[in-house]
Amino acid sequence: MTINVPQITLSDGNKIPQIGFGTYLLNGFSGVNAMTSALDNGYRFLDSAFNYDNEGAVGEAVRRSSVPRDEITVLSKLPGRFHAYNDAIHAIQESVLRTGLDYIDLYLIHWPNPNQGLYVEAWQTLIDAQRFGLIKSIGVSNFLPEHIEKLREETGVLPVANEIEVQPYFNNQAQREYNAQQNIATIDWSPIGRANQMLKNETIGKIAVAHSRSIAQVILRWEVQLGTVTIPKATNPARQLENLNVFDFELTDDEIKIINSLTRPDGRTSNQDPATHEEF
Repeated sequence: MTINVPQITLSDGNKIPQIGFGTYLLNGFSGVNAMTSALDNGYRFLDSAFNYDNEGAVGEAVRRSSVPRDEITVLSKLPGRFHAYNDAIHAIQESVLRTGLDYIDLYLIHWPNPNQGLYVEAWQTLIDAQRFGLIKSIGVSNFLPEHIEKLREETGVLPVANEIEVQPYFNNQAQREYNAQQNIATIDWSPIGRANQMLKNETIGKIAVAHSRSIAQVILRWEVQLGTVTIPKATNPARQLENLNVFDFELTDDEIKIINSLTRPDGRTSNQDPATHEEF
């Protein structure tokens, strides 16, 4: 069974599916197999990063799949150690070469690294790389409003997407609302948070029982109804299908409010505040 996933249109006119496939820690041939399975099951969006060390596996999965290349969104991210212009352009070229593909559909700055202070220079590099044809769309990850406003002030170009942490214990409402106001798509990383805790949540469990769904499906449906793009990860083919199968039921407004009420100030999956966190 292949599930058709709705798409959203980015501000530059390009489209991405509303559910993608997370590839963090999926490396080597086992990673290729998991990604190929995901594509065969209906995923059309693979979320990777230079620092994941699996861009080659992503490209191989795309080639092995029976899905045409132009129907697959490949996303990767620029690491903090390559924010200087020359380093950044070489890293982007390396990402394209690692995948073995002619271009990458959506490329993001992985973290702003504000203390390093080079994210505007990195952003200018992404703008140029898009002009050179290496990248179709450009965006950011883990950027706060002040970081994005600085990009606007310095370059006049806004990102089409901002990949941030969104999960029931940290719903990141203020950042999501800012993104929406600026016509920036929100992509959710870690959509199920700490799975060993989240999948035992009794509040979400009651909602899941009411809909005859799993807790994971309820969480993903909640994120879909928030209007975000979500990128769960699963290596098991049955779980991959389960995570995609969230478009034939709907949560009530009250159920959305109940899940939103679970958010808390200390709810981040790890202590990574974009205002101070540095990742290289």
